Amino acid sequence: MVTVEDVRRVAAALPRTSEHLIRDRVKFRVGSIVYVAFSRDETVMGFAFPKEERDGLIAERPGVFHLPRPSDQRFNWVNAWTAALDEDEMRELVVDAWRMVVPRFLHDHPATLLTRDE
Repeated sequence: MVTVEDVRRVAAALPRTSEHLIRDRVKFRVGSIVYVAFSRDETVMGFAFPKEERDGLIAERPGVFHLPRPSDQRFNWVNAWTAALDEDEMRELVVDAWRMVVPRFLHDHPATLLTRDE
């Protein structure tokens, strides 16, 4: 199971990331673009993900991933149940979501290469 604290440790190492509490929801963003957000009860982690790939992700693992509410489906976004994620998978999802919102020259920043034990 993944917690906000787990995500916070990963996101804090990523350049240009800031954390915000908006309407009782923890969100991580670069500038004004949110790339990871939690539900109020922290059971769902939403993250930036290419729209054209999300149906495949959800079909592959429907017990883990699901679509956001209909009004948010216009965005590059998908949701995951935090109880179904492990830390390695979360790290990959968070870093990939961050890469979607930062300039390409930051994609290979050393923080993106951190291992679980660091």
